[in-house]
This record gives sequence, structure tokens and C-alpha cells, in this order.
Amino acid sequence: MTLSDAVYLALGIGALGAAVLPRLVFRRPLSMPMVFLAAGALVAVLPFSVPVVDPQRQRLWVEHATEVCVIVSLMGAGLALNRAVGRRSWMGTWRLLGISLPLTIAGMAVIAAVVLDWPLAPALLLGAVLSPTDPVLAAEVRVGEPTDEDDDEDEVRFCLTSEAGLNDGLAFPFVLAALALAAVPAGQSATAWITNWVLVDVLARIAIGVTVGLLAGWLLGLMFFRARPSALRLSEHMEGFVALGATFTAYGATELLRGYGFLAVFVTACTIRAAERSHGYHKVLHEFTEQIERLLTAFLLFLLGGYLVADALPSLTWREAVVALVLVLIVRPAAGWAGLLGSAAGRRERIVTAVFGIRGIGSLFYLAHALGQSDHFGSHERQLWAVVTFTVMLSVLLHGATATPVIHRLDRLRDVSPGPP
Repeated sequence: MTLSDAVYLALGIGALGAAVLPRLVFRRPLSMPMVFLAAGALVAVLPFSVPVVDPQRQRLWVEHATEVCVIVSLMGAGLALNRAVGRRSWMGTWRLLGISLPLTIAGMAVIAAVVLDWPLAPALLLGAVLSPTDPVLAAEVRVGEPTDEDDDEDEVRFCLTSEAGLNDGLAFPFVLAALALAAVPAGQSATAWITNWVLVDVLARIAIGVTVGLLAGWLLGLMFFRARPSALRLSEHMEGFVALGATFTAYGATELLRGYGFLAVFVTACTIRAAERSHGYHKVLHEFTEQIERLLTAFLLFLLGGYLVADALPSLTWREAVVALVLVLIVRPAAGWAGLLGSAAGRRERIVTAVFGIRGIGSLFYLAHALGQSDHFGSHERQLWAVVTFTVMLSVLLHGATATPVIHRLDRLRDVSPGPP
């Protein structure tokens, strides 16, 4: 038996598992990401040689694999949301983005600087990389498939889905801030980069992402639902792979214009949904993206499990483990709670939304991308990978085990007492 034969067998079993596991673990304190992460770790400890993907050596491959997984997930998340964008209707989302996200970044940067004794640049990079709620691993706590019912999304699922859709793009400026800070020559002002960062990396690139997303979504919505030639009116043909075309078009166009592609993909999806909210084609597109996302997630978490056992966990120090635990158990819950104070959500909803800010595939992409843009983090590269991958593992295990029972408990309490708790 050759290695390629074993790879085919593993891929086949993995694909079947990605189809079966969500149904097997439904309503159980278990998740598909937990199973594939554990499977990758188990295979890595078997008494025969198994290739392990090292993100330091195969950084470019890891960057692009996680990139595809995230943008496909963002398209699915945007298509699932039925609530029209508005200042009041999305108030919880705006608070999570405007308050909780910066607090999480700042809190993690301070903790990394104090506990790990890191310089400001790698500490800020760690905070930025670990700040976004992940659109990929948040399946248990996000909005399900598109429906034509008004206000069908409860506040917890809606806030976590919309936050995950938007904060991947908004965390990027802080990743770039860490890169700019690390590149400041010795003896020069450490604040000289701030003006360019605010004007270009924050304002201009966000504006480009939103603008391209709106334009692409509007044009695709016209084509899908209102084009005169039936060959262009794709909603009549119900082909799900069109979702990939929309995803890659919006992402590629935005990145060519040096905007934030993640932001553009989510805005594109929301705009397509708004073009014809009740059309069944949204469900077809969403189901296709969900299937692709599930396959990619299973594959990447299997590889992550192997890397954790082979390299990340053996090199992890107790201080780095503490930093990861503090983020998952203290920083994100506290920042999420602070951001949601004064929102329309009740106390129980605020607690659950604050706690379930899941870390995942997006964090792996950001770190791989940042390390490919700069060689100033070389002395901290292995530590960064160890902390980030350990944090993702913690989030997969802790949130995966608790999300289903907590969300179902919340649903039951909401049915009993529909008013604000």
C-alpha cells in the first residue's frame, strides 16, 4: 500500500464522516470539529510514520487553505441572515464590533506583554489574530438555513452569526497595525505609522470592502432574480455551485483593489439575500456552501489535531497555556458582556453571546498571512503558533461540548418566558 492509497482512504472516510457526524452528534454535547480534531491527534500518535503539516514550513499552503474555508463560510453566513441591516436591528452586532472587538484585542495584547514578556508588536499581533469570532466553527451557535419567516433569528444566534461575518474583516486593520509596528526602525518614533494606518488600513480598505460587497451583491442579485434572459436568471436553475462563483468574484475583486475581501464576501451575501428575501434559491446556495465548508473544516481540523500532538503541545509553556485560557474564559466573555450592556438582549442572552465567541480557522489564516508579510516575528513564530493553535483547540473542546446543551436550554427558557429575562 502506498501513501497515496492511504490518503484516498482517509479522504473518503473523512468525507463520509463530515456527512454523517452532524446528524449523529445533534443535540449531544459533542460537535463535528471535536471529532475530527481528536481523530487527527489520534492518528498522529499511532506507531507508524504519518506526515504532519507544520504551518511554519508549509505556511503558504496553510494560509490559502484556511482562506478558502473562511470565505466560503462567510458567504453561507450572510445568506442565512434574514434580518434587514439597520442601526437598531443590528445594535448587538455593532456593539460587539465597536466595543467588544477592540477590548478583546487590547486585553490580549496587555496579557501577552505582561505574562509572556513579549514586545508590543507580537503581543498586538496575538491579540488581533485571536480577537475575531470564527464563522467556521460557530455552527452550533449561528443562524441555520435561510427561511422566509420574519424575525426568525433569536438574538444570540443572530449576534454571533453577524459578528462572525463582519469581525474577520475588521480585525485585519489590527493585524496590519502589528506588522507596521514591528517594521518601525530602531530609534524612530513608534507612532509614525498611525496616520497611514488610520487613513489607509482602517478607513480606505474597509470602505473598499463594503463598496465592492454592495456593488457585487446588487449586480449578482439582479442577475440571479431579475435578468431578462433566462440563461442569466440563475435562480430558476437552482445550481448551488454558483455560490462559489459569487464568493470568489467578490473576494478576488476586493483583494485586487486592496480592500478587505472577507468583509466584501459577507456584505455580498447579505445584499444577495436582501434582493429577494423569500426566494428558495438562497437555501440552495446556502446548502452548497455549508457542504463545502464542512468538508474543508473536517480536513483542516484533522491536520490541526496532528500538528498539536506532534509539535504545538510539546512546545507549549504553562505561561502560554494560561494566556489561551484567560482569553477563552475571561477576556472574551468580559469584553462581550461589556459590549452588550444596554442592548436589547436580555441577561441570559448577553451571557451566552459573550461566552461563545469561538476561535477557529480565521485565527489560523490571520497568523499565517501575517507571518508571510513580515520576518520581524521570527523569534516569536513558534510561540505564536503554539498559543494560537492551543487556543483554537480549547475553543473547539470547551465551546463544542457546551454549545448544544446551553443553546437548547436557552431556547426552552425563551419558550417558557418569551419576555426579556
